[in-house]
Amino acid sequence: MNRRILSAPRGACRVGAALLLVLTLPPSHADSSAQQARLGGDLFVAGGTLTLRDPVGGDLFAAGGSIDVDAPVGGDALVAGGKVRLGVDIGHSVYAAAGQLSVDGKVGHNARVAGGRVEFGPKAEVLGNVSVAGGRVQLLGAVRGHVQVAGGRLWIDGPVGGDVLATSGEVALGPNARIAGKLRYRSGDPVQQDPGAQVLGGVEQWPGWHREAQPTAPPRPMRSGIAWWWTAGLIVLAAILLAAWPQWCARNSQTLRQRPGLSLLLGFAWLVCVPVAVLVLLVTIIGIPLALLAAALYVAVLPLAYVSTAIGLADQALLAWRSDAALRWGWRIAGAAAVLIGLALLGRVPWLGGLVAFAALLAGLGMLALQWRRVAPAAG
Repeated sequence: MNRRILSAPRGACRVGAALLLVLTLPPSHADSSAQQARLGGDLFVAGGTLTLRDPVGGDLFAAGGSIDVDAPVGGDALVAGGKVRLGVDIGHSVYAAAGQLSVDGKVGHNARVAGGRVEFGPKAEVLGNVSVAGGRVQLLGAVRGHVQVAGGRLWIDGPVGGDVLATSGEVALGPNARIAGKLRYRSGDPVQQDPGAQVLGGVEQWPGWHREAQPTAPPRPMRSGIAWWWTAGLIVLAAILLAAWPQWCARNSQTLRQRPGLSLLLGFAWLVCVPVAVLVLLVTIIGIPLALLAAALYVAVLPLAYVSTAIGLADQALLAWRSDAALRWGWRIAGAAAVLIGLALLGRVPWLGGLVAFAALLAGLGMLALQWRRVAPAAG
């Protein structure tokens, strides 16, 4: 069996154990803005605004509104936040999702990132490959391997040791661009190449890709109709939850208000660890029925988590606007419906909409995990 598959369960177990450690920290050991735990050399931290100045010997797992990493990380860095800056060397790989992401140090292996705006600064050096999904992507540092980018605009102004594959609305090469391999791009516009830029393998547009002959897709009215029916279904689900379990929804909202960073971190772990656990059960053969059940529950929980985030955001808005309305069933349903419609409209914005929806899903999964932690001891 592939060594990567064998190592995945060990990594998932390590993540799960550390998250349990974070959850069981008493209030006296964690302030109101951040919580953290160490497991071996690994550091797990979540909070609103985080500045990490102590070196991390192992892996770093961080989630928060604003994250600055100013101390070296010996292993991988898995980071999710609104604004993330990695200003130091990362020993292995970087996995990050942020509204605004900047990398200014050396990355020992690969970088797999997504963000509204992604920048690899002039001091950045990635020894492996780079994969980016972002609205605006700037590669100013050095990449020793290949580059894959999907985004609105790609700007390369540094050396790339391998090929570049770009699916972007606009691709531009600055005077310092030095691409050792081939540049293949999929865009309706030609590459904007500075006279000083060099592409040793040549520039190639994907065959058949131009504005008049783009790949076929379902008609826009059909796609829009399906999306709005889905949103209507989510609104109905929100109404059912608020009618049947109003107090449970209120506790979820309180969790989102008080522990947003930890909710994001737990949601990320849930999203990653559950599929790994299902894979382990499938490999054991005897656990196949349990794996199928776990997979079905996993899929069912995803819309529940998304709707829970919408309810939490609506409750927060009602508390800030009219505190008495936050206790009324009708107002809460109207607020949740407004948030879900707003998320659906935001989803039409390229890249940004997808990132916001992803963050809403992670926050909802984390809230459900924290709720389970509260309910489990009471049930016992």
